Amino acid sequence: MMKKIILLIGIVLLLLNSTAKAEEIKVTATLDSSVILIGDQVKLHLEIEYPGDLSVLFPVLSDSVGESVEIVERFPIDTIDLGNNRKSMFQDYIVTSFDSGHHEIPGYYFRFTYNDLSDSLQANPVMLHVFTIPKLDSLMQAMKGPIDIKPPYETPLTLKEVAPWILGILLGAGLIFLIWYAIKRRRENKPIFSFPQKPKEPAHLIALRKLDHLKEDKIWQQGKTKEYYSELSDTLREYIHNRFNINAMEQTSDETIAAFKYRNSLLDETMFNNLVRILKSSDLVKFAKYEPLPDENNLALVDAYFFVNKTKIEVVRPTEDEVQDDEGEEVILK
Repeated sequence: MMKKIILLIGIVLLLLNSTAKAEEIKVTATLDSSVILIGDQVKLHLEIEYPGDLSVLFPVLSDSVGESVEIVERFPIDTIDLGNNRKSMFQDYIVTSFDSGHHEIPGYYFRFTYNDLSDSLQANPVMLHVFTIPKLDSLMQAMKGPIDIKPPYETPLTLKEVAPWILGILLGAGLIFLIWYAIKRRRENKPIFSFPQKPKEPAHLIALRKLDHLKEDKIWQQGKTKEYYSELSDTLREYIHNRFNINAMEQTSDETIAAFKYRNSLLDETMFNNLVRILKSSDLVKFAKYEPLPDENNLALVDAYFFVNKTKIEVVRPTEDEVQDDEGEEVILK
């Protein structure tokens, strides 16, 4: 009977000691900033402070935290000795989101063991608020504030009296001008009316629009990695064809790279290496069944944006006096 009492007391003391240990443990989750613009990156910090005689198991995070928050980069777990038989273990992650709204990063569990007894503590959840850039007209309207309603204009009484005469004179003058202009164009053997052709859309605007659609569709997150790299490389090839007059759509990656090497004045070394990295990565995925990491998928898209923005040429539309042929076709200067 005495042995049972002693054993029961020992178990109670052990449980009390474990409870005291648990109360000395502190787990936290923090963000550098809880508000970002869409596509920006922020640091997520997970940390646990605990007595040095505990064995701690750090939570393992997947490629995303929550429904719309993705992990871009993860840093190794580190441990710091705080003194007084206490330690701190922490890990940092770089996260981002391409969906606007309010996204919750859940609280993750830290597990620990003491004297063959296991328990866990949950970190606090944190909120990440993602916003888009407001439209310029809405922003300017908000800055100006409400605008007063303009009063109606009063029509002078004399205008009603002279309006028929003014209209008749204008119509007569217009008719005389049209007859003279038609005779002049007929003598020059030209059509009476000519319309300027719609200018071709700049190559970089076409490429950036397609890259935006590719970013919004996120097909690489749906397991369609090959289709993602095919669309990415086709967009760049079309841009190269329109921008540099290199028939990249009909060439292999090696042939396109060789064309830039031959015309080495088209790209600097940084842009050339950027292009080579994108084309080679695309070929590995499409033909060698290479499975890139999620960070590599994001990096390929960033590289494509960087290449287009750094090599684009702004379009300057000439005036009619500068460049316009007899048929009214406008020439685009680059």
